[in-house]
Amino acid sequence: MTEMEQQVRGWWARLIAWLRGAQHGDAARKARSALEDVRTSDAGRKAEAALRDLREGEAGRKAEAALRDLRDSEAVSKARDAARDVLRDLREGEAGRKAKAALRDLRDTTTSRDKS
Repeated sequence: MTEMEQQVRGWWARLIAWLRGAQHGDAARKARSALEDVRTSDAGRKAEAALRDLREGEAGRKAEAALRDLRDSEAVSKARDAARDVLRDLREGEAGRKAKAALRDLRDTTTSRDKS
């Protein structure tokens, strides 16, 4: 087992122990301590560096560009329009009218029971 795996298992064990019922103040202190240990450990620093590299690196830029292209694409625009149409149809169509009537009936029934 690598050092990183051992550290993660240790933090996990401490977290589980905390969740199983330590005192509130003591538990909060232990949780803060465990999180600080994660942040300052070699594994934590490596994980932060890896995330930073991913965000700021070529892969991150390509992923952001792909998401931007997807958001701006015609397919997404058509999907948004279709979703709006479906919601409008549900609200204004027969199903929407029946649902509104059922809710009104339910409210009226509940209100008349409360007055009795």
